[in-house]
Amino acid sequence: MVEAFVLIQTEVGRAEVIAKQLVGLSGVLSSEYVTGPYDVVARVGADTLDELQTAVVPSVQQVAGITRTLTCPIADGVQP
Repeated sequence: MVEAFVLIQTEVGRAEVIAKQLVGLSGVLSSEYVTGPYDVVARVGADTLDELQTAVVPSVQQVAGITRTLTCPIADGVQP
């Protein structure tokens, strides 16, 4: 499985609502609203990088109220 973090900026006051909407999308593993330069951080995954790029990330970007995203593929996970 290929995974990535999607850093999301939203319209003012929409972070919580958008974070809750994202968890219902296929390929979204988790979604949190945060403070700082980004409003929401979602962890997404797919079987292949192509599927991640062509299906999962675009479905996240189409959620109403999202103004900008930055996708950060996970190079290597570290387990405790």
